[in-house]
Amino acid sequence: MLSQKTRYTIRALQHLADHYREGPIRLDAIAEAQNIPRKFLTVILSEMGREGLVVSTRGRDGGYELALPPVDIRYGDIIRLTRGSLALVPCASRNAHEQCQNCLPEAECRLRGLMLTLRDEMATMLDRMTLADPITLEPPFADA
Repeated sequence: MLSQKTRYTIRALQHLADHYREGPIRLDAIAEAQNIPRKFLTVILSEMGREGLVVSTRGRDGGYELALPPVDIRYGDIIRLTRGSLALVPCASRNAHEQCQNCLPEAECRLRGLMLTLRDEMATMLDRMTLADPITLEPPFADA
């Protein structure tokens, strides 16, 4: 499950992507439009600045904007920066692998196999999609 921080980060970066090349966007405007607490947003944008995704401009006409074109910022990277891993369980993480507590040996655990497959499919999709991609509000599949 995505943390609240990850969800806020994605929404803030999507907002900046929607206004790419329009100049700096004020923190209050982002917070209000995306329903993100101002203090939390300050921390998030500061972290994304250290990661090279966001730049800030001080002053009356200051604010925040993307440091890179939206097409160069992938959802998988945003999630990894804020969450550390795309895996739903620690034993399926490619970069932060840990054995699960109270589980079977990994070689015998079919749940781990399922979670590795899911993690790889999700990574493929999230690493393909960027902030420039249109995201529909309807799921891309029909009810079965």
